Amino acid sequence: MLHIDHLIEEALREDLGSGDHSTLSCIPKEAKGKALLKIKQDGILAGMEVAEIIFRKMENSCQFFPYKKDGEKMVNGEIAFEVSAHVHTILSCERLVLNCMQRMSGIATLTRAYADILEGYHTKILDTRKTTPNFRVLEKEAVRIGGGLNHRFGLYDMIMLKDNHIDYAGGIEQAINRAHQYIVTTGLPLKIEVETRSLEDIRKVIKVGEHKVFRVMLDNFTPAELSKALTLIDHRFETEASGGINLNTVRQYADTGVDYVSVGGLIHQAKSVDLSLKAEMEK
Repeated sequence: MLHIDHLIEEALREDLGSGDHSTLSCIPKEAKGKALLKIKQDGILAGMEVAEIIFRKMENSCQFFPYKKDGEKMVNGEIAFEVSAHVHTILSCERLVLNCMQRMSGIATLTRAYADILEGYHTKILDTRKTTPNFRVLEKEAVRIGGGLNHRFGLYDMIMLKDNHIDYAGGIEQAINRAHQYIVTTGLPLKIEVETRSLEDIRKVIKVGEHKVFRVMLDNFTPAELSKALTLIDHRFETEASGGINLNTVRQYADTGVDYVSVGGLIHQAKSVDLSLKAEMEK
């Protein structure tokens, strides 16, 4: 996973500081033990691979025994994994492992709820950039584990002309033409997506966007408005509905046949699930 090593290193540095003095003060360095990841809430499990990477970052020779896989349903009372290592390793990694897995599992669980509703539909669920700074890689991985698709990762891997870009550029036509010329000039392999806020905006995209724009975002359209917009677009571009879509309304948007719905809430509204890491000394 992109940036995972840097994320873990910085997170451990943030937590350990000058040392895990709670452990250093009362546990011998040579002491070994094991820990069990106990599931305390139903949902979708995510972060198993991340947990192993974290433990091995601290102690590469540790033994990690997974009992479940990322993306599997989890039930209160199950054990996700067992790890055997020096006790210092277990205690130093405990909070980071839990923080990552609880957050990721919460996102995966919410994403799966959307994905289940959309099962059988043409429409797919997308995440957004509404993420936690420096934690995006794991949040987007959790969306993928839960059955969703990742939108652009950052500002660098797609040109996305949103309302502010369009307003600052002087209009949709100007923004599209300048973005296309930028791609031609730089030679960068970037696709262009354009946000639209009305049927008139869509007409403008159709007028100048052929062979330039690959996807149109339809922002804050009602399902009825979206149906009209899709008729107007007539498969010229990929389509993405966005803005205020939730578990109660996502099916109505899927009924229109739109290609994607993007939901920032997959990440920023997800609630962490309850997990615990229980350690014990080896005999």
